[in-house]
Amino acid sequence: MTKNDIPLRERIILALDVDHPAKARELVKNTETYLGFYKVGLQLFMASWFDVVDWLIARGHKVMVDLKFFDIPETVRLAVAQLKNRGVTFATVHGNDAILRAAIQEKGDIKLLAVTVLTSFGEEDLRDMGMTGSVEDLVYLRARRALDLGCDGIVSSGLEAARIREKLGEKLLIVTPGIRPGANTSENLDDQKRIMTAQAAIANGADYVVVGRPITRATDPVSVIESMQAGISKGLEKRNR
Repeated sequence: MTKNDIPLRERIILALDVDHPAKARELVKNTETYLGFYKVGLQLFMASWFDVVDWLIARGHKVMVDLKFFDIPETVRLAVAQLKNRGVTFATVHGNDAILRAAIQEKGDIKLLAVTVLTSFGEEDLRDMGMTGSVEDLVYLRARRALDLGCDGIVSSGLEAARIREKLGEKLLIVTPGIRPGANTSENLDDQKRIMTAQAAIANGADYVVVGRPITRATDPVSVIESMQAGISKGLEKRNR
């Protein structure tokens, strides 16, 4: 499957960031007519271990296991090995070259995504750490390194996707969190700092968008999904001109 062949119902990865597997199953049942890709992160994984992951795959859905592995390389290698042969599509790793290399050794058929810079991290955080340059520079450097090491893709905000596509072409999958429905970023009142609409992220070069609260906390989740999918279609049209 090429990137242009990704079904629209898989372009949105719904983040099941809930504290109980029953809540996750309810969210899936209420959205699976429209979506086919779900994210299991730390909170839900700690509550259910592989139960929800296996349940999702048994229902024919794709799964992103977003545990952002970060530890000594051998520990990360062994952790990634636990995901093999379970039907997982994406897994995330957060770390240096040695950590990424170790993860790649055991990824098997899993698409391994290197986390670049969390979308809750902004320019002021960079300065607080005494680092020079911009978040965009840091994301690009980490994306280029992930490609060189053999990762399948990266996790980055849509703000950096355009530069990555321009410089690195279509060699990496770009999975973008920090998606919000409104175009005005000043309306964002949560913990995400580098945000963008689904349409803009896809137009900039993202292949998938990860969406949680704008859908899971909406009074009408289906309408939000349909609106985002319409925006994604427009973003793809713009990108493919």
